[in-house]
Amino acid sequence: MRRPLRLTLLLAGLLGAGISAARAADVVVVLNSGDADMTILDRATMTEIRRQPALREPHHWTLTPDGRELIVGDTVGNALIFLNPATGEILRRLPIVDPYQLGFSPDGKMLVVNALARNQVDVYEAGTYKLLKRFPLKSMPSHLVYSPDSSRVFITLQGSNKLAAIDLRKMDVLWNEKVGDTPAGVVWQNGKLIVANMGSDDLSIVDPATGAVTRRIKVGKGTHQLFLSPDKKILYVNSRISNTTTALDANSLAVIREYKVPGGPDDIDFAPDGKLWITQRFAAKVAVLDPATGAVQSIGVGRSPHGIYLSRGTRP
Repeated sequence: MRRPLRLTLLLAGLLGAGISAARAADVVVVLNSGDADMTILDRATMTEIRRQPALREPHHWTLTPDGRELIVGDTVGNALIFLNPATGEILRRLPIVDPYQLGFSPDGKMLVVNALARNQVDVYEAGTYKLLKRFPLKSMPSHLVYSPDSSRVFITLQGSNKLAAIDLRKMDVLWNEKVGDTPAGVVWQNGKLIVANMGSDDLSIVDPATGAVTRRIKVGKGTHQLFLSPDKKILYVNSRISNTTTALDANSLAVIREYKVPGGPDDIDFAPDGKLWITQRFAAKVAVLDPATGAVQSIGVGRSPHGIYLSRGTRP
């Protein structure tokens, strides 16, 4: 049965207003790896705008070098999902093998993809996504970070307790050294690598030239991920078992403050107002932490939320 013209126009107007509102919102994209979908939140109201499907298991994201597309890696779905970074709307998909963790080199020329389940690291040409080189690395390549000059990429190997260094100019593995038990997150800071070790509850400070561990710092139980603040003055470390987010001075690595964030704090993105948005991996929630007061608010999302992206976030 056909609707009256007036009703049709009214419905179209309401739908258009809803889409415009979603596009105008300061959105937060949460990757729910346990529900095979993405929660799109309005940051200002902390409410859900919509839930949209992924494929099988989204985990991490990266922005294209020009900032025009947000790429989500769907590991079991074997695809990259390209989103509009301002709205979270899906633009297109591209078949890629097991994209668990991914990131573009600082010079924007390469995309490195860690295929955790397949024990391989793939190097693609940015833009064309042509496979340049595949490195078999055992086992469980997890997180990655580049040297500032884009000449090397460093990969944590959770299953072998190692960190690997790949020369992206010669396309060769430079070294593959033990750094701690079940290493996960890794960052480059002041010419050193800092690795979060889930199994030994600590951070390893690693010489990027040799892979040698020069210092260890105890943090929380299940030390998993670490993020530099946008001004690079604070290093935030998430420990999933002790349910803590620890703030360290990024230069001295002295502990400044520890915050209680329940539900397995995992990934972080930074809001312009200084608050930290943190996925609570075991609680199907996202925490909003005010580092000035320690206050935490939680928002329900999907199961096993992992990566989180703020459309107007501030990043290092």
